[in-house]
Amino acid sequence: QVQLVESGGGLVQAGGSLRLSCAASGGSFGSYAMGWFRQAPGKEREFVAAITWSGGITYYADSVKGRFTISRDNAKNTVYLQMNSLKPEDTAVYYCGVFLRGGSYYSSYEYDYWGQGTQVTVSS
Repeated sequence: QVQLVESGGGLVQAGGSLRLSCAASGGSFGSYAMGWFRQAPGKEREFVAAITWSGGITYYADSVKGRFTISRDNAKNTVYLQMNSLKPEDTAVYYCGVFLRGGSYYSSYEYDYWGQGTQVTVSS
């Protein structure tokens, strides 16, 4: 059983930056690909970014490409999401998940062991 705890969210003005962290425990973190998703009120959970177990390959949604960077530190069992040039449309609860089912990195159904989420609010 893997436990995930997200942190680092908050209120920021448009154009600002935040760095989210997702700390994992209870599993073999270094062997899992990881992903970040977000969910705004009334909307479905959407893919943001993913990273392979080694950190060698990353994937991004078109809406965040060039602004967000996913990274990981396997020694610290933590995955990060650096978010720059934030926009009001980035406002959502951000979740990290463990990629376990072997399908598409872009689908939330391929992930398990979600954290509780961290709220990101971007004001205009």
